[in-house]
Amino acid sequence: MGSKNKLKRFRENETFKNVIQPTREELTDGDFFLKGKWNSDFFKNNNPIVLELGCGKGEYTVGLAQAYPEKNFIGIDIKGARFWRGAKTALEEQLDNAGFLRMQIELITHAFAKAEVDEIWITFPDPQIKFQRTKHRMTNTTFLKKYKEVLKPEGVINLKTDSEFMHGYTLGLLHGEGHEILHANHNVYKNEYSPKEVVQIQTFYEKQYLKEGKPITYIKFRVN
Repeated sequence: MGSKNKLKRFRENETFKNVIQPTREELTDGDFFLKGKWNSDFFKNNNPIVLELGCGKGEYTVGLAQAYPEKNFIGIDIKGARFWRGAKTALEEQLDNAGFLRMQIELITHAFAKAEVDEIWITFPDPQIKFQRTKHRMTNTTFLKKYKEVLKPEGVINLKTDSEFMHGYTLGLLHGEGHEILHANHNVYKNEYSPKEVVQIQTFYEKQYLKEGKPITYIKFRVN
């Protein structure tokens, strides 16, 4: 994507009522205006809140918002030029239950209050295979603790990935730390028990992976 196109998208994002773009300082000074108030001040309802972390173009946020009008969805990514597409689609389709937050995932506890979130989706994250990149892996112990803090006690996390490494790493970690695995399979399109939202919504990258014959894996779990 050219820099002119990126700038155009950044400018457009600033006009979108469904996009929130706080500075790092606004989040870390401990007084972010929507923390604990996403239901009352952003969505203006008391419906469950579901996050998509590293939402990319926002296909899952939009797809889930279309499928579940009784829930609120927030796509989170640091790359605003990417989620511009999802934000624009949500506005065009008048999806009042879809929002986008430009933020680094590590700051999640600064943007959401304790037990403010009902569910989390992590869709096709970078597996960060090199050992020195472990700290950036989105299902590592540090991240799981942050997710637990913002999730309600019964809240669940969904991981959908094309990476066998990421799938295996996460399963191993969940077993090792005694978390609750609710569902796991190595190929969602060959498993009759795959939840419908796992197979009916496909991201831009997922479609490419499927063309290459890569199996798509899925884990649903609860952090204890």
